[in-house]
Amino acid sequence: MGCCCSRKEPTTENGPTNPNDNNAERSENDPSRATPQTASPSPTANSGKQNPIGPVLGRPMEDVRTVYTIGKELGRGQFGVTHLCTCKQTGEQLACKTIAKRKLANKEDMDDVRREVQIMHHLSGQQNIVDLKGAFEDKHSVHLVMELCAGGELFDRIIAKGYYTERGAASLLRTIVQIVHTCHSMGVIHRDLKPENFLLLDKDENAPLKATDFGLSVFYKQGYTYHSIIF
Repeated sequence: MGCCCSRKEPTTENGPTNPNDNNAERSENDPSRATPQTASPSPTANSGKQNPIGPVLGRPMEDVRTVYTIGKELGRGQFGVTHLCTCKQTGEQLACKTIAKRKLANKEDMDDVRREVQIMHHLSGQQNIVDLKGAFEDKHSVHLVMELCAGGELFDRIIAKGYYTERGAASLLRTIVQIVHTCHSMGVIHRDLKPENFLLLDKDENAPLKATDFGLSVFYKQGYTYHSIIF
């Protein structure tokens, strides 16, 4: 996640043109705008008792630890901490990004997290994009469970290598452009492209590259002018 210099976009006769306006971004007829469900049923589904509705994801709160075992820390950012996690049912190892609610200072910050989940759900299954497995909200945090990219950040790989051959750099950039094309073709603008936001699936020299961190991303809206400075 991050912030932008100005979140207000110009208005038109037809209404607001703010790309961060969740009401403008979602439609009942567009499943990509709906908040995704978790990968597992709610623990209260069979008990008849409904958990409180979470203010961020807008659906019943659920403890991620009922489904996953949380392990060692993998990385830390401005808003979230990522841990290794293991599915209790299958033993599959994944990554869990935990965002503390106390760091979400206002409704705009909560909208950003909700939209990040919506966009990752919308892009799920696309090659070279980190796959979202489930989203959970409890009293203190929001947890995004994603596929594990054990190779680390592209930034760290670049530093470790020291330099790329022209052929190697061209191949890398070709993959990045293909990722951008996939996002744009599905109506998503990433808005935070940098080596830190591309992960390698494993430590192999030719490991697949995956785009991650859609905290600043928005759904493209026809006719809107996007001019906010993102940093």
